[in-house]
Amino acid sequence: MRELTLVGIGTGNPDHVTRQGAAALREAGLILVPRKGEEKADLADLRLRLCAELAPGVPVAEFDLPVRDAANPDYRGGVEDWHDAIARAWAQAAGNADHAALLIWGDPSLYDSSLRIAARLSPAPRVRVVPGITAIQALCAAHAIPLNEVGAPVVITTGRQLRAGWPAGTDTAVVMLDGECSFRTLDPSGLRIWWGAYLGMPEEILESGPLAEAAPRIVAARAEARARHGWIMDIYLLRRSGDVA
Repeated sequence: MRELTLVGIGTGNPDHVTRQGAAALREAGLILVPRKGEEKADLADLRLRLCAELAPGVPVAEFDLPVRDAANPDYRGGVEDWHDAIARAWAQAAGNADHAALLIWGDPSLYDSSLRIAARLSPAPRVRVVPGITAIQALCAAHAIPLNEVGAPVVITTGRQLRAGWPAGTDTAVVMLDGECSFRTLDPSGLRIWWGAYLGMPEEILESGPLAEAAPRIVAARAEARARHGWIMDIYLLRRSGDVA
């Protein structure tokens, strides 16, 4: 594989794929589609539909995505091992293809490890990135809110980091990769939340309001949706009043 194209496809709405992204898929000699088990078959099916619609005639190779060992107490070491395994799976699925492409949820640059995984491939292919709509953009659009206050910074973080406390130097935090509703660990005084799941998809769910009032609704909606679909992708923005210490 001499060339690898990572195409951002947005958050589940086929219309999120840009014309540049669609052209990149058509230029590839092979499109790799990961399978993440029966519970997440919807994600593979969505990618396959996009391939059929946007790049008809381009061969598709499905492969089983390795699973991270969540029981490994060494979180960073476990992630490194997982990324090594994914790079091997990519290489095996690509076979003798000269130019392969992957459809990346959201954008390859934001809380996605595809670029780090691509760097592990040997020999190293030329990597091309086509940007996609991020979950942050989709969240703000769905709620019709600006990401930042006037001239103010924003922190993009994870649930794991939020559980350690409110991020320093900002009144606005966007939280990704949070399977534990970590907003529940915060003092809700002066905090407002905008939450969304399955953004851009027919299943989209939105909740917002003062954190003390919205948190129970979000926890219940998230649990019900995950049980119904077998998976969930969600994100939220927290903003605190300027007079909150």
